[in-house]
Amino acid sequence: MRTSCVDGGLICLMAGVLIGCTTVPETGRRQINFIPQGEEMQLGLTSFEKMKQAVSISKDPAANALVQKIGKRVATVAPLPNAQWEFVVFESKEANAFCLPGGKVGVYTGLLPITRDEAGLATVLGHEIGHAVAHHGAERMSEALVLQTGGSLLDASLSKSDPRTHGAMVTAYGLAAEVGRELPHSRKQESEADHLGLIYLARAGYQPEAAVAFWERFAEYNRQQGGGEGLWFLRAHPLDDVRIKQLKEWLPEAQREYRPWSPGMN
Repeated sequence: MRTSCVDGGLICLMAGVLIGCTTVPETGRRQINFIPQGEEMQLGLTSFEKMKQAVSISKDPAANALVQKIGKRVATVAPLPNAQWEFVVFESKEANAFCLPGGKVGVYTGLLPITRDEAGLATVLGHEIGHAVAHHGAERMSEALVLQTGGSLLDASLSKSDPRTHGAMVTAYGLAAEVGRELPHSRKQESEADHLGLIYLARAGYQPEAAVAFWERFAEYNRQQGGGEGLWFLRAHPLDDVRIKQLKEWLPEAQREYRPWSPGMN
């Protein structure tokens, strides 16, 4: 029996998804990841170098020293072989931080007043390090490839249908892919980074309750800025209340991971 191009493409897509499955450390979640680690790290390095050229780097020696100190401390307990850890403070009023593949972490100066202390900053850095350990960047790229292939297969299968039906179906697929898969998956990744960050926070000698305190401060900051929760299903991050609730549920696990820190500890 002859197999159509669409059927063949679907078989290849399913096989690729199965072959590309890996496991996230600590949480055990299965994920799709087709991107070789070396390629992922190179993408992170290239993007970070561009970021450092485009955005002013803070000249505050105290802020830089603190982020370097805590970042390296938390990274020490995170299982990411061959990581090229780099922690940079960028001048920006935005209360944010980010992590690029391979261990490139940026913190905006606007976030530092909210972190308030070492444990608060360790919470943020643990979260960002969690993204790197879980290879969330590579996973998002892999998911995009799967969705793009699915859209192409749908487009090919509808090529002989009424143009209006064809257009409506392709548009509906794009919307369903974004709202039904990409955004929820982004929220799942953010929650997973919270979970991993909480574990690394505790392993690095910080009381895990500090993570709850930081996110409560951040939620209050959001309220003061007038940032409403909006439509939850269109948000890439978990709702603040949901995030705090989850962290509290993970506290017993993190408390078991806690160990006092001493200089030179690995």
